[in-house]
Amino acid sequence: MIGIEWLIEAFGCAEVPLRDRAQLSALFDMIVNRMELRPVGEAAWHVFGNGGGATGVWMLQESHLAIHTFPEYHSVCLNIFCCTRRSAPDWHSLFSTTLGATDVRVRECERVYHRSS
Repeated sequence: MIGIEWLIEAFGCAEVPLRDRAQLSALFDMIVNRMELRPVGEAAWHVFGNGGGATGVWMLQESHLAIHTFPEYHSVCLNIFCCTRRSAPDWHSLFSTTLGATDVRVRECERVYHRSS
């Protein structure tokens, strides 16, 4: 069995969406819909006070989706792990459209599962 994990870091983002739970929830929904993922329950969110960012995590039948935003650095880090092969959306387009990112860096890691002998 082969799974896949993405670590996406986006820079040059607009500050407002990085603090806005509704906009970040919409981003989660877009990812889930485009990748045909199956959430378990609702996403859990924490928005930090005093102009801080947000942290969100959504448990998926495939594994998880997590985000951490840093408005003071105009950046975001998103991690998605799927225990089965999955096509990725155009991360660059998605982050530039939703968060105004000017620099999107994607690391993709294949996860190969096997039984120990």
